[in-house]
Amino acid sequence: MERGSFERTRKLRKQSTEAQPYISIERAVLMTEAYKKFEGSVETPILRAKAFKYYMENRSLCINENELIVGEKGDGPQGAPTYPDQCCHSLEDMRVMNDRELVNFKVSEEDMKIQEELIIPFWKGRQIRNRIISSVDQEWLDCYEAGMFTEFMEQRAPGHTVGGNSFYNLGFLDFKKKIEDRIARLDFVNDVDAYNKKTDLDAMAIACDAMIIYGKRYAEKAREMAAQTDDPQRKADLLLIAENCDVVPAHKPQTFHQALQMYWFVHVGVTTELNIWDAYSPGRLDQHLNPFYEKDVEDGVLDREKAQELMECFWVKFNNQPAPPKVGITLKESATYTDFANINTGGITPDGQNGVNEVSYIILDTMDEMKLLQPSSNVQISRKTPQKFLKRACEISRKGWGQPAFYNTDAIVQELLEAGKTLADARCGGSSGCVETGCFGKEAYVLTGYMNIPKILEITLYNGIDPQTGKKIGLETGDPRSFMSYDELFEAFSKQLNHFIDIKMKGNSIIENIYAKHAPAPLISVIVDDCIEKAMDYQRGGARYNTRYIQGVGTGTITDSLSAIKYNVFDKKKFDMGTLLDAMDANFEGYENILNMVKNKTPKYGNDDDYADDIMKSVFKLYYDAITDRPTATGGKYRINMLPTTCHVYFGEVMNASPNGRLAHVPVSEGISPEKGGDTNGPTAVIKSCAKMDHLKTGGTLLNQRFAPSVVVGEEGLDNMASLIRSYFNMDGHHIQFNVFDRNVLLEAQKNPDDYKDLIVRVAGYSDHFNNLSRALQDEIINRTEQTF
Repeated sequence: MERGSFERTRKLRKQSTEAQPYISIERAVLMTEAYKKFEGSVETPILRAKAFKYYMENRSLCINENELIVGEKGDGPQGAPTYPDQCCHSLEDMRVMNDRELVNFKVSEEDMKIQEELIIPFWKGRQIRNRIISSVDQEWLDCYEAGMFTEFMEQRAPGHTVGGNSFYNLGFLDFKKKIEDRIARLDFVNDVDAYNKKTDLDAMAIACDAMIIYGKRYAEKAREMAAQTDDPQRKADLLLIAENCDVVPAHKPQTFHQALQMYWFVHVGVTTELNIWDAYSPGRLDQHLNPFYEKDVEDGVLDREKAQELMECFWVKFNNQPAPPKVGITLKESATYTDFANINTGGITPDGQNGVNEVSYIILDTMDEMKLLQPSSNVQISRKTPQKFLKRACEISRKGWGQPAFYNTDAIVQELLEAGKTLADARCGGSSGCVETGCFGKEAYVLTGYMNIPKILEITLYNGIDPQTGKKIGLETGDPRSFMSYDELFEAFSKQLNHFIDIKMKGNSIIENIYAKHAPAPLISVIVDDCIEKAMDYQRGGARYNTRYIQGVGTGTITDSLSAIKYNVFDKKKFDMGTLLDAMDANFEGYENILNMVKNKTPKYGNDDDYADDIMKSVFKLYYDAITDRPTATGGKYRINMLPTTCHVYFGEVMNASPNGRLAHVPVSEGISPEKGGDTNGPTAVIKSCAKMDHLKTGGTLLNQRFAPSVVVGEEGLDNMASLIRSYFNMDGHHIQFNVFDRNVLLEAQKNPDDYKDLIVRVAGYSDHFNNLSRALQDEIINRTEQTF
């Protein structure tokens, strides 16, 4: 089915969705040339800035037929640049990316040769990935390889920071003037750090020059192309592009169209300066754009239809950019082309009023019409959000492809206040990536990796030994067969959890210092508040707020596992610990009676049953206390959030059977969702259980719910969805999202994938084509509990 409200956007969407993702080697080549030219002659921040400028001066420019917003991360739609400065892939990596069935990137023989002869020889020993692996200790490596935790920065740079409103109010010439003024105020007599500050500021100024050059080059290219065409419409489009690029990014935008182009230039710049772990996003896009929209409408240069066309063009730009290529464990934690840009719509204004405006509805209509995987889209719902807006969002969501997700604005504000933000800054915040909370344009909030909480229990039950490898990676907390009480077991689990958190944080400190020293980010430092005023790079702690997250995975699995032990072994004494461990070792084969008891006759999280839910609360408190407010290496603080991306599949792969009856190597539960099949009392019981977690102490939680289409049909179905969301948010729930599909359709899609190429489902904090998912992940989605009102 063709989608797009206009012929232009139908063609652009078709080009975007039909293009094969491929490796674009250009950035790797140009960065290598730049390092050869500048390395050793300047300080590292200047080197990074000069290399970025060299890239923007020399990279190829792409203006696709029909488009009105220009700029690609690679050299064309679906071209993925590589980042050898961050992670220099081996030839084997490149062949794997080319040949693998899912999430593949085609690599030409010519590019393979360039990788072998130019890129690998130069970056061997220089890349951040090598520095990390050679700097962490064996204890960390053993835990990482065992699947106890993942490390985001192993192949990607710190990310998830979101754009604010600074570059809608200032052009890069204005930013450069601010930088020059700050340099003039440096005190080399009394400030011992003045030299480092000047170095960081000089690097930021060079990054401004790079962005200005990039825009000028696009203006020149568009005019050259306009002179070569006889098509009057094409000529007009190209001249309009040139006029916009004369203004942005050198100057602040003056029109709605220029504001979109300004953001897009910044997006391309930030995501090609460093591979900043995906997720760079426009923040409160509707509120940023609405003043431009209202002025243009008032001036008679824009109407709603034209704004919709521009927004649809903008949507395609996101979909043209696959996530940077990944291999190994990093691929398993995020096995998708999706780059996790997440557009927040609705919520509240900086003065606390309803934030829904006309652009909010244009965004919803664009999302609905284009039905693209990227960008991810959410709606922020506050107590002040009009019911009309909520129901329009529900109307789109029930169509079954997982967008938009729903976020609780009032909870987000409270979460940010809890983390020490001012009220003014908290009101300008929201979520990026999947569900992660931060102050837009003011905070470096960086995800450091996932923690496999159910595996911590597994290590406890094997007295510090990983049963998958036989290695001792945990503490010797005693033979669980000798434990006399549930409290004794929980105390052992608590010691193990703190042990593994300490190992993870020790590695994080090393990695954070490596980035601060070897991978400054001058461009993002320009646009994140306070880096210029502090005269400090983003990677060194220059942002107003600096937060590091460790994401907890497997809430449902760990809760039900502990519940199974407490209820059956210690409270009801149905069997002893030794029998349960023997059953788990046998993957419950020959122990069907034990399996039946732990799966079907034990209190489960997700049913509004305090027996299980109190266990969830105790695990959450343990995890929260182990992490929150501990200091980071560059002056920030740690926080937690609870989400999995695709890591719950990987974490299940590296585990034996669990006490709750989960079989060996099967995915653990995702987000804070209940274990598959464990929630049997309906969606209201689910949200009541989930709301017993203190969401306001987190930086985000993820809850999936699944309905059959017949459950949410008609006006009554729409009202029920809206009421469920309002009810959950009134209980301080952070986030909820929906899969709406017929189970039989997904089973048929597994059998006949060619007949279901356009089928999209909600995975975790993002949607993806069903055919792009591993069989294990497909099965996990199919087996999620189907709810009914």
